[in-house]
Amino acid sequence: MAKKEDTTGEMSEGLQVELFHPESSREPGDTNIQGPGYDIHPVVFPVALAIIAVFVVLTVFFQNFAAIVGLTNPDGSLMAAADAYGAVRSFFEGNFGWFFLLAVNVFIVTILYFALGKYGKIRIGGVEAKKEFSDFSWMAMLFSAGMGIGLMFYSVSEPLYYFGNVPGFFGSEAGTGAAASAAMAQTFFHWGFHPWAVYGLVGLGLAFFSFNRGLPLTFRSIFWPLLGERIYGWPGHLIDLVTVFATLFGLSTSLGLGVAQVNAGLSYVLGDMLGVLSVPTGPIPQVLLIGGITLIATASVAAGLEGGVKRLSTVNLYLMFTLLGFLLIVGPTVYIFGTWVQGLGTYFGNLLSLSFFTGTMGDGASTVSAWTVFYWAWWIAWSPFVGMFIARISKGRTVREFVVGVLFLPSLFSTIWLSAFGGSAMFNSLQQDGTVLQIYNEAGQTVAMFALLDQFPLGAISGLLATLLVITFFVTSSDSGSLVIDHLTSGGKHDVPRAQRIFWAVTEGLVAALLLWGGGLNALQTAAIATGFPFALILVLMCYTVYRGLDNEYEILESEEFAERIEDMSEKDGVDVVKSGSETVTDIKGGRDAEGTD
Repeated sequence: MAKKEDTTGEMSEGLQVELFHPESSREPGDTNIQGPGYDIHPVVFPVALAIIAVFVVLTVFFQNFAAIVGLTNPDGSLMAAADAYGAVRSFFEGNFGWFFLLAVNVFIVTILYFALGKYGKIRIGGVEAKKEFSDFSWMAMLFSAGMGIGLMFYSVSEPLYYFGNVPGFFGSEAGTGAAASAAMAQTFFHWGFHPWAVYGLVGLGLAFFSFNRGLPLTFRSIFWPLLGERIYGWPGHLIDLVTVFATLFGLSTSLGLGVAQVNAGLSYVLGDMLGVLSVPTGPIPQVLLIGGITLIATASVAAGLEGGVKRLSTVNLYLMFTLLGFLLIVGPTVYIFGTWVQGLGTYFGNLLSLSFFTGTMGDGASTVSAWTVFYWAWWIAWSPFVGMFIARISKGRTVREFVVGVLFLPSLFSTIWLSAFGGSAMFNSLQQDGTVLQIYNEAGQTVAMFALLDQFPLGAISGLLATLLVITFFVTSSDSGSLVIDHLTSGGKHDVPRAQRIFWAVTEGLVAALLLWGGGLNALQTAAIATGFPFALILVLMCYTVYRGLDNEYEILESEEFAERIEDMSEKDGVDVVKSGSETVTDIKGGRDAEGTD
């Protein structure tokens, strides 16, 4: 008898559509404007592009604008873009720091509740959804998109800063062993569970409503439980527009940090260490570097998710392991692991208090406003990009698998990376001559990692490897960001024309370059904080809508209708039904008989 046709995917998809998709005639991108090389949403794409253009033009020509409207500083001088951005940043940090801290704590509690409770076994994509990527490829892509550039930029400079300027929360004396322990704990706090909880919550919400409900892969879909069909109207347009701005400016901040470090790395390694080439630093070479790296990113974007982003993300991970392994071997190995364990102890011992510490009633407010509030706003502004990208690659995983993968494993790796680089910097400061700290104080954050690597054998080679790693992180961030903004501006379609992805890759590089030219790194950081605040409000509301969605899914899975539908599939299509407690688990066997059997 001929081999049976395998229809398991069709049966599973039909079940998902029949029982779980909302009753709606709308499809992702069904009102799009289409043509050769473009497939765009008629409102979100042009409005987003127009407002971004206005913002960039005002930044570049701010002083001309200030002269026309009479904007001046307190000393009477004409206000520059950097002055205006500084004032905006101070306003948000000074007035809404408490809100950022409270909101991110809410996100952690919410995502842990989803993972550890009854919703943990719900599968993204439906009861029989399959994983698109291996666990290794999945981890490589989410980590590269998440915070690769930031870890490269801050892993040495941030602990060194706290070593000399101990956070008021700890109250230790600067330059001591206690200060080093506090520095590592504070750095772990900024790069540990909190940022990944933001990413995880956003990614889970987007993945669930897109793959389990069949809604567009955009932020508007998360609000279906509250808005219903209105997500396709102006309420949904506004949500997606805020998301585009948060994504673009959060991404621009990371790209600005990355290109500043690439510039400093090339100058330090090729000039100071090898003496073979004098590389200038400043806005002009950094803008040129953005242009060159953006061209590489554009080529990667054109190759697609499988051919470009996945491969480069895997390369990133191997390069990170190589650099980390090198430092563990040639560096103070025992000291690094001792730093890791002690830093984790201080971090976990103070985690709850640190999470709610605002510095309002004593010393420490400067650290909270200048570092923690910026980080939390940056993570929130960065979360649409990272969250949507994680959602795009996470189909087939249960909620519990998703949260463990997104929340715990990257956080653990981040602490190991920070211990290797930050711990080596502490070792140099406490038990050696303090050269790294001295260079950091003289040359700034961008040079700190290269100054550290210079203290060990093959410093020039490891410095060039670090520079290459920042470049590849830059490319993967641009790639992933292009993919995400393209989803947002194409009505949530999963597949869009290649030319459209290329357009956004070029636009991201152009915006980062112009903002860096017009207002410097402060302009990029302020843009991230300013867009992070309204988006934080959206995320707080999102906690409730994701709960509503998961709860509805759980009720359907537990319902008699679902059980009857599965029983019917078992009888007609060859599906084995296994009942465990109150749960019904399907094992589709139809069409999987051995070849040649009768």
